[in-house]
Amino acid sequence: MVRILWADDEIDLLKPYILFLEAKGYKVIPATDGQEALDILEKEKADIIFLDENMPGLNGLETLTRVKVKYPSIPVIMITKSEEENIMEQAIGSKISDYLIKPVNPNQILLVLKKHLDKDRLVTQTSAMTYQQEFRELSMRINENLSWEEWIDLYKNIVHWEIELSSSNDSSIFEILKDQKEQANERFSKFYQSNYKEWVNDKTDQSPIMSHKVLSKYVFPLLKEKKRPIFLLVLDNFRFDQWRALKPMIEQQLFVQKEDIYYTILPTTTQYARNALFSSLMPLDIKINYPQYWIDEDKEGNKNQYEPDLLEDNLRRHRIKASMTYHKVLNVAYGMKMLDILPNFMQNDLNVIVYNFIDMLSHARTESDLVRELAADENAYRSVTQTWFEHSPLLEVLKYLSDKDVDVFITTDHGSVKVNHPVKVKSNKEASVNLRYKIGRLLDFDPREVYDVKNPSEIKLPSLSIMSPMIFARANDYFVYPNNYNQYVSYYMNTFQHGGISMEECLVPLIHLTKK
Repeated sequence: MVRILWADDEIDLLKPYILFLEAKGYKVIPATDGQEALDILEKEKADIIFLDENMPGLNGLETLTRVKVKYPSIPVIMITKSEEENIMEQAIGSKISDYLIKPVNPNQILLVLKKHLDKDRLVTQTSAMTYQQEFRELSMRINENLSWEEWIDLYKNIVHWEIELSSSNDSSIFEILKDQKEQANERFSKFYQSNYKEWVNDKTDQSPIMSHKVLSKYVFPLLKEKKRPIFLLVLDNFRFDQWRALKPMIEQQLFVQKEDIYYTILPTTTQYARNALFSSLMPLDIKINYPQYWIDEDKEGNKNQYEPDLLEDNLRRHRIKASMTYHKVLNVAYGMKMLDILPNFMQNDLNVIVYNFIDMLSHARTESDLVRELAADENAYRSVTQTWFEHSPLLEVLKYLSDKDVDVFITTDHGSVKVNHPVKVKSNKEASVNLRYKIGRLLDFDPREVYDVKNPSEIKLPSLSIMSPMIFARANDYFVYPNNYNQYVSYYMNTFQHGGISMEECLVPLIHLTKK
């Protein structure tokens, strides 16, 4: 039973309200002043408190302050005759939950109770009912012959329901959505595989914006105008659902001018996708035209160390004269240090900052039992990302830019998918180690279970040799060698991986922000 502590010096006159609430199943504990209310709280539990603002002795605002010190989680509703602005500001500043203006009617009281005590349950219940109504329509769309634009819309819809239903206590409804998402991923993987070769070879006008065309589509047109500084923030391994989780916090700082999704190239890893992003070239073209900037899979070395060089050459090819800075944030200390020099960036035309936290989180979740527990599922993975962002130098950067006349782009090189279906692959020792794609000689696999590219140059990727095909995992699959099969299946099951084809890896956010 919900217990309401109601403090009012005219509590006897409120008997009809009390009887109304008790008839609805609530228990009302009356108090005639603020001090009596505090004394009651020492002895009894209250789920919500109604406080009259104008009581003799300890008034409503003073009582509110003391309640919040000792019982910060109890919602407090202020009831007042006055609509003076300063009283409302004091009440809100003291973390009041809501307020009512006298005279109040019983239905107003009932509404405020449901708003603060039953909101989560009612929202979850309504969301579940609405999703159930839309389930059949979603299933029909998944099985239609969708265009690349329609796949983006469908994925946005699935992410919407994931977030809406994330707080549901009804595990069955979430399992239904999970199964529907896996079905969508299977269909999307086949769609992507069927069209990918034409897309990257520009053999169709019906192709999406992909990694190597992002800058020329979104950033370079503004850079040529030189109206204001541009900040390009690249969050490695950043998914669209994570963007949606961070969006409310970011909208407090900046205006979302455009929320878009682009398609990443294969493999969906940093070496390929981010080099393509900065160079505006496919990996094979990078190797041919800038061999000094490309390091093959079988060679030692940091395969993304030439990102600023590729970007500078990209600007020259597009005949853009622009002052540029490039920074890669690998830890909090460097992120905080960069905040000190942020004002200097305002003199540049283009400022690129790469943040690696989310990618490190993804890898740490695989290797650390503690991080696995913290990010046990999709919702927890989003939650950990939110917690990081709230305390990150990135948020401080956005706060600094919030009142500046700048264009801010937030994007990524690829996403990641939670894998749960092992696929056996045999290879020799020189094959790549990634769980979502393999390149190397003597690969042995079932062609029905993979996207098999016998000649990687056909999809604009470098080959290790004439006999080195590439294979890509689809949907929620991951590659496992037959040796120590059970051990590796167990170790990598339900981890977040990237490199293959899935909506989470391939459909990634590109956000344009401006000053409010």
